[in-house]
Amino acid sequence: MGWKRIVVTEAQGIVTVALNRPDKLNALDMVMFHELDVVSRQLRKRRDVRAVILTGTGGTFSSGLDIKSIATAPQKALRLLAKVLPGNANLVQRVSRNWRRIPAPVIAVLEGRCFGGGLQIALGADFRIATPACELSIMEVRWGLVPDMAGLLSLREVVAKDVAMKLTMTGEIVCGETAKQLGLVTEVSEQPMAAAEEFCLQLQQASPDALAAIKRTTNRYWQASERRLLAGETFSQIRLLLGQNFRIAGKRQRTQQDEQYRPRQLFW
Repeated sequence: MGWKRIVVTEAQGIVTVALNRPDKLNALDMVMFHELDVVSRQLRKRRDVRAVILTGTGGTFSSGLDIKSIATAPQKALRLLAKVLPGNANLVQRVSRNWRRIPAPVIAVLEGRCFGGGLQIALGADFRIATPACELSIMEVRWGLVPDMAGLLSLREVVAKDVAMKLTMTGEIVCGETAKQLGLVTEVSEQPMAAAEEFCLQLQQASPDALAAIKRTTNRYWQASERRLLAGETFSQIRLLLGQNFRIAGKRQRTQQDEQYRPRQLFW
């Protein structure tokens, strides 16, 4: 598929999705929303994907919503927010939430600005690696708005409630180092893309089915009752024990030989 607002590349099972409006600091417009929605849904279906890296071109992740392009046509904003049922995800929510549903690790590489909708997208990733000087802000309050891109799904898991409300109510801009201290990012690195690629090499040593099960179990049962969590763990383990990649993992441990894992066999 030909993309207008993103660049998608892949090598050895690692797919890199780059926001690509460098002249606009990768601000989010209607086309980019649609393309991010499409590519994230496509990646969810692929069993050969070992990991996904989310990044931005031009030395910045995203400056947030392209207010000018959206505000000139109110009907565009309505299309972004439209949903069949209140509990369903609309387009702007899917571009964050969808990364949580991909059965492979998703790593956001953050440089330059990561504001508003850009940060909401990054929060949909499983891991965030930022430069020390990266600027991050939940900026919607400055426009008299509430963050509504499903970023709270992850925000409530990575920072304390009072920290989340302070960041959201003030629109404060924090640097990568401060974001790490708050739990907003996973790691700080002067070379975040290199760090992400090194992380991917580590992930490739593990069974893709095990990684998918770990992601699913953690996301689904992190705040569940004890009984649901215990049931979920057992369900995942039984499925893994019956899979071919479990046998390959055991052989790799016993023989110290790098037999290649099969593409993910289970659909989580």
